[in-house]
Amino acid sequence: IEYKNVSFAYPKTKEAAIENINILIEGGTTAALVGHSGAGKSTIINLLPRFYDPKEGGIYIDNQDITGVSLSSLRKNISLVSQDIILFDDTVRANIAYANMEASEEQIKTACDLAAASDFINDLPQAYETIIGENGIKLSGGQKQRISIARAFLKNSPIILLDEATSSLDAESEEKVQNAVMNLTKNKTTLVIAHRLSTIIRAKKIIVMNQGKIVDIGTHNELLKSSIIYKNLYSKQLGA
Repeated sequence: IEYKNVSFAYPKTKEAAIENINILIEGGTTAALVGHSGAGKSTIINLLPRFYDPKEGGIYIDNQDITGVSLSSLRKNISLVSQDIILFDDTVRANIAYANMEASEEQIKTACDLAAASDFINDLPQAYETIIGENGIKLSGGQKQRISIARAFLKNSPIILLDEATSSLDAESEEKVQNAVMNLTKNKTTLVIAHRLSTIIRAKKIIVMNQGKIVDIGTHNELLKSSIIYKNLYSKQLGA
């Protein structure tokens, strides 16, 4: 995935959300976006499935401009796991199978195993047939995230976009979600807005954002030496 000189401003705003962004993510590797709130991390992720198009510059997958392919074929190759999980007032099974309507029972259950979701699903009153309420109101935050990750496993797309805020999760749920994410992103091309140190440290490339611009790119160890912003973010998390 390559972002070349990408700039973008949201409609009705004068100020650019991101400016002159250049990123290269090699196939099968993870790149982490870090930075304070409002630095432009979500904007970078939202441009890849074309929720918006850049004002300037281009985004390429395998050297192909993403505006040159159909939206359906682009999005078929991308799984998005975000903080805002859309769930339907339907069964657990229907919510997961939404990612792949042709999926077999076995495929659904394997996806749930990999997403660390099988145990809590089997404990529900009707297991996979349990109706979860509008937007999954009957589930906890960690359970919703694991349903969302199970969906991504079932879709099995080569590109994973991940906004992994887990501030609302207790320690046990967070650990389960974290393990599920590690399974999900193995050998996939992954762009992650990283809130956890463990994810950041594992990333092949860390992109430090500030006020819509990339201020540093490197590995964890490199950035600890060279980037004041990164060092501050890192020590804040350690103190948290």
